[in-house]
Amino acid sequence: MLISLHVKNFAIINEVEIYFKNHLNILTGETGAGKSIIIDSINCALGAKVSKDIIRKGADFALVELVFETKSPAVFEAMNSFDIPMEDNLVIISRKIMPNRSIYKLNGENVTRNIISSVAQLLIDIHGQHEHQSLLNKAKHLEIVDRFAKDELGSLKEELSICYKDYIRLKQEYDSAGIDEEQRLREVSFLEYEINEIKSAALTSGEDEELGALYKKYANAHTISEGLQTIYNLTGYNLNEAGDNIGRAVRQMAKLVEYDEKLNGLLGQITDVEELLNDFNRDLSQYLSDMDNYEEELNEVTKRLDLINHLKQKYGADIEKIIKHCQECEEKLLKYKDYDIYMDKLKASLSEKEKELEDLSKRLSDIRKSKAKELTAKIKEALISLNFLDVKFDMTFERSSTYSADGYDDAEFIISTNPGEEMKSLSKVASGGELSRIMLGIKSVLAEKDEIESLIFDEIDTGISGRTAQKVSEQLSEIARHHQIICITHLAQIAAMADAHFIIEKETDGKTTQTHIRELNENQIIEELARILGGAVITDRVLENAKEMKELASSSKKYKM
Repeated sequence: MLISLHVKNFAIINEVEIYFKNHLNILTGETGAGKSIIIDSINCALGAKVSKDIIRKGADFALVELVFETKSPAVFEAMNSFDIPMEDNLVIISRKIMPNRSIYKLNGENVTRNIISSVAQLLIDIHGQHEHQSLLNKAKHLEIVDRFAKDELGSLKEELSICYKDYIRLKQEYDSAGIDEEQRLREVSFLEYEINEIKSAALTSGEDEELGALYKKYANAHTISEGLQTIYNLTGYNLNEAGDNIGRAVRQMAKLVEYDEKLNGLLGQITDVEELLNDFNRDLSQYLSDMDNYEEELNEVTKRLDLINHLKQKYGADIEKIIKHCQECEEKLLKYKDYDIYMDKLKASLSEKEKELEDLSKRLSDIRKSKAKELTAKIKEALISLNFLDVKFDMTFERSSTYSADGYDDAEFIISTNPGEEMKSLSKVASGGELSRIMLGIKSVLAEKDEIESLIFDEIDTGISGRTAQKVSEQLSEIARHHQIICITHLAQIAAMADAHFIIEKETDGKTTQTHIRELNENQIIEELARILGGAVITDRVLENAKEMKELASSSKKYKM
């Protein structure tokens, strides 16, 4: 469940911290007080896009932090997969919004928005003000059925998605492979030329780097030779050169050893120096001899580099890419030389993949149809409890003319809200208020199967009143038996069901405006219900009505706080 929400410098919020309770949390307040900003801040922390204008005027950043407590194995598994530690079953999500970037953190670790979203969807489900409009999109209907049938579906949808990608790849290859005989012969000739040009070069991996080093050496051979000759003269054995001086030092040290044997160690060291210098001069002399024909070597290296660079311009930025291009050409050449065999194999592969796609789509469709019967029956029960007294609710399935990563089902919910009225699609029957209740009914059914612990409803009461509002409040209370609910409402019937009631208020000093939020005690709850019921004038009778409404709501609950 969502334990707390901390918001700082967000829109008209200076700083608020809310500690939510279990079961049903209700948020009320005057129009424009900033109720929806609270939901916006939660969405923001979970990765929703926001404008940089969301940062409170005069502040350098905005901050939103959510603290969840959970025992969900799915959340533990997700956190473990991202190597994010957990303590005391807590998940802490925060987002710091600055003018040019945002920083997301999960339990103190910097993470991406995608990681936040993947964990958040296991913790909380947010029903925004206009989410019920998504029911007008048929794709949403299949998504709802699949969510209800997730245990039966297992990994089937993932398998189908992979199969569909393979099918599309094969189909594109098959569609683009069809050529006439003249074009095929041209392709064969062209491929043979490219393969021959690359293979005749006899390239080896890393050769260009070695040749580059040799080119650098031979292009600067004259400078190298002059420098080495100077070094050779300095270290040689002519009079007063290093070799001559070291030799004389060795001979002198050998004489002195006769007088003191302790000098043998120093004699060994100077002898080693003489031998090292001798080896150095011999190697240096050999290197200089090898440089005698550098013009010829430079010419060979230059020609080889020119060839390689020519091939790079045509076939790839490095030798590995050139070799890979050659291999791809050889594969294509085989296809074009044995074109009929290639096309037959490709057609067989496409047919086999299409059959696999058909089988997976059928399995998915069969599960959907079976679970849709169960789902629509449950939704109908929920709708009846939401004051759809003579409602009929079902789902139709047709086969699409094409496959997709979601199979071949073209399905949608259909409804009849009046006796004798034929069932039609939601877009043709349901009003805004009815869509809102239908979505609540769907959410209540899904909540029975979902492990998601927290649900947020932003103004679920759109377009309803009276007895219907009472039914909605009872449905929310029923969901709250096993889930934490956070609900923004304008209706007293819904607010009266609160297990924890928060009021959102806006105040201004003439220069700045701030939104505050606080939890109400028992007397304050009655006063807030009276305000919602009575409007501008709150009489004793209105207060009595509010008190009675709260008492009736409390007595109707099927759980204890």
